[in-house]
Amino acid sequence: MKRRNFLKNTAFTTAGSLLIPQFLKAYEQKHLGQKPLNDKILVIIQLSGGNDGLNTVVPFRNDIYYRERPSISINQNNILRLNDEIGLNPALEKIKELYDNGLVSIVNNVGYPNPDRSHFRSMDIWQTGSGSEDYLSTGWIGRYLDAQCIGHSCLPHQALEIDDTLSLALKGQQVNGLSLQNPEKLYKQTQSAFVKTLDNTPAADTHENVGYLYKTLAETISSADYVHSKAKVNKSRLLYPTTELGKSLNTIAELITAGVSTSVYYVSLSGFDTHIRQNDQQDRLLRQYSEAVNVFVNDMKSNSRLDDVMILTFSEFGRRVKQNASNGTDHGTANNVFLIGGPKRTKPIVSEAPDLTDLDNGDLKYKIDFREIYATLLDDWLHTDSGNILNKKFSKLALF
Repeated sequence: MKRRNFLKNTAFTTAGSLLIPQFLKAYEQKHLGQKPLNDKILVIIQLSGGNDGLNTVVPFRNDIYYRERPSISINQNNILRLNDEIGLNPALEKIKELYDNGLVSIVNNVGYPNPDRSHFRSMDIWQTGSGSEDYLSTGWIGRYLDAQCIGHSCLPHQALEIDDTLSLALKGQQVNGLSLQNPEKLYKQTQSAFVKTLDNTPAADTHENVGYLYKTLAETISSADYVHSKAKVNKSRLLYPTTELGKSLNTIAELITAGVSTSVYYVSLSGFDTHIRQNDQQDRLLRQYSEAVNVFVNDMKSNSRLDDVMILTFSEFGRRVKQNASNGTDHGTANNVFLIGGPKRTKPIVSEAPDLTDLDNGDLKYKIDFREIYATLLDDWLHTDSGNILNKKFSKLALF
């Protein structure tokens, strides 16, 4: 097949739309079912749109909070109190259950120098693990894959995103993760009539770009076949919410308990850009998050996998302290991060409540660089050298 015809007929927005020519069959079989990169699993949940941290972890003892938010602040009587100063939004009742069992760490005041209030730019910064002055084409998880796979080939399923497109976070220089909405759908995409035609077509064009594309497809199809076969092994006995996040975490749980050799899973929950009528929208989304995560954690516990599975939850930025005229909040800066699961721990809150008396033009000042959290997870959870991944050594937090 000529290169121009190959490129014309190939769709690259989703992986797994083609099978591979016969000369790559040996490659496929050689790499099928690789061992996991380590014995720990990281599940990343991205709250897209800029979740309002002050109405998530509420400083209910602070009069400034109620003064600046007269109509959207959370009533003290409804707050799920964590200590004498802060508590959780009542929509996070199921997260509070996990917190009371020593399975939740909350890191407040997380951000980075010279913050950017653009959704796209700030998300790029978080996903690449870079400074606001840097523009990188690889993500922090992608570079983790690159580093772990030096000297041997890795398949894309070492990092899976439960979506139909792959985020920058999972794109490396040599290795990319794999995006799929569910294993069955991805597998069926590899069984099309065009795929079968290509499978029996000689690779007449040896241009290196075509060779790279064939190799990428070979890796993708190997992963699709492997994940699909493993996904049928173990169905969850727990009832997950029927929300998109609930379905995604159900898929992740079944892959973990089936023993799929994936080290990092990535999933998003969108809708947190609450410029107008914030409370109803945020409460609904936080409840979806809380209920789905609670079932997932209990699923991991019932399958004796919880000690090996950690959930990182972040959003690209927080919101401004003062509410706007539309009963919402506008783009802000520092925010809170949740770490859920893994072994029980005795330090559930890693940093103090936000200081509302010391603001940066109406925004919270960050005290913990988000890359300190990444460095901690890379070094102490995923067992790799964070300095190589983040291009700089960062202080670590006492999370575990």
